[in-house]
Amino acid sequence: MVATSIFHGLGLLVIGRSLRALDRGKRDAELSPLSVTGAAYICAVVLGLLALSGLEIWFYAFVYLAIGAASPLADAVYFSTITYAAIGFSDSSLAAPWHLVGAIEGINGVLLLGWSVAFLVSELQRLRHR
Repeated sequence: MVATSIFHGLGLLVIGRSLRALDRGKRDAELSPLSVTGAAYICAVVLGLLALSGLEIWFYAFVYLAIGAASPLADAVYFSTITYAAIGFSDSSLAAPWHLVGAIEGINGVLLLGWSVAFLVSELQRLRHR
């Protein structure tokens, strides 16, 4: 949890700073959420957040492989994805001694996804109130 939380925070910092660098010198009308540039800006935020979550999901999948909790890679990635997103169909694909790790990933995923939504909303607000 600590590793993904630090990684997520650093990822949001990189996304935020990259976006600030892109919007330097832009006029307010160019960065309106309803303009082409504003829409592209928000799409970049969403794609960055999806990439960040994807990396975290793959991190957990590799952890499951490394500790012998899941195998093969496709099953580990699938389990990690449904757990991170709190869909949680079943933990039957995870070795019994590691069920708690899956539950912790679910809690971690919910928190990190919530953090991502808060970041997205703050970016939308920043565009609207420029």
